[in-house]
Formats: sequence, structure tokens, C-alpha cells
Amino acid sequence: MITRDERAELRGWFTGRLPAGLFEELVAVTADREEITVVGRIPGPGVAPGASAAEREAAREGRVAEFRRRTRRERMSVAREAERRFGRKVSWGVECGGERTLFTHVAAPVMTRLRQPEREVLDTLIASGVARSRSEALAWCVRLVSRHTDDWLNELRESLAHVERVRARGPDLGADPDAAPEAAGQADAEAPAPRPAKSRTPRATTTGRSPRQGKEPR
Repeated sequence: MITRDERAELRGWFTGRLPAGLFEELVAVTADREEITVVGRIPGPGVAPGASAAEREAAREGRVAEFRRRTRRERMSVAREAERRFGRKVSWGVECGGERTLFTHVAAPVMTRLRQPEREVLDTLIASGVARSRSEALAWCVRLVSRHTDDWLNELRESLAHVERVRARGPDLGADPDAAPEAAGQADAEAPAPRPAKSRTPRATTTGRSPRQGKEPR
């Protein structure tokens, strides 16, 4: 999961880089380790007031298809720059007529290990025709959880954002508070030690005479 600062950088970059007039409004910029998804709002089609639901839906689909074809070159140019800058693929989507449509996007494989009771859930979905394979059944379960636990997932995301803010106010772990004293101690250790003073104790003689005395008379 990306950090709060990374999300802010992504949204700011796309806000400044998107061509003027591409969207009525930049609705969302979301990202994970593999993909950045950019969703913008486009104007809905003008249909007659008494148009049926089928006509309105067909008009909406036509407007989305027209936008996708007309803006493909501009969006590809932005995507190439973003992929070089952020190291992720860029996918696109639009909101039109109150509904969201995603264009081609990344389907990243996710490996997992499941015990028998969990595998039985997937096999039940396959047997009932809900999914064609275990991987498809697992994706169906993830979508189901996302649809029915939005409030809980939002609370988790807010908690993670709070942890990031608290961590940012903490001390800088990259700084070494003992670096300066240690360097000073090292300098002292490398300095040459002073030479000891030479001893000036007079040499002892076999006769026991002091060095300042003269010779004894014979």
C-alpha cells in the first residue's frame, strides 16, 4: 500500500499534467504496487427528457466510447511519462451519467494458500456456475467483500493514514546522535601520544662516589 505523501504526489502530478479540458473533473487517482488508475468525469449525452432507460444507457455507452477513441493519443502520451516517473502502468476510467467505466487495466496475479474449508467455498462457486475457476472465484469473493464492507475498509485506510502522520512526527532514525562524540574520540585516539620525559637520575658508580666529587687521593 502506498503512503499518503505518494498519493498526494500522484494526484498533484496528474492534475498538472493532464491536458486542459480532458475531463470536467479529476475524480480519483488510485494506485498500488503495479498500477495507477486515473478516473475523470466527462459530460453526459444529451437525450430527450422522455427517453427510456435503454436509450439513456445506449447514449451513455456511446459517449464513453467516443471519448475513449478521441483522447487515446493524449492519454497514451501522459501514461508513458507517468510510467517512467512512477514505475507503474497507467489505466484510465471515466464517470458519465452517474456510472463509472474502466478501460483496459492491469490484472495482476496474486498467489495465496488456502486450507480445505476455504477451497470448498471456491469449489462451490464453480459448481454453481458463479465462477469458472478457483482464481475467478477468489476474485469474485474479493469484489463481494469490497462491495459490502466499504465502510470498514475506509476505516482501515483512515487508520493507516493516521499511523503515517504519527510516524512522520517521530525522530529521524537516519541521524546518529553518537556520531559527533565518537568522531571526537576517534580523533583523540589517532593523535600521537606525548613522549615520556627522559630520566635524569645520575648513574651509580662502583666506588660510591658522586659524579661531582673529584678523585680520592691515593
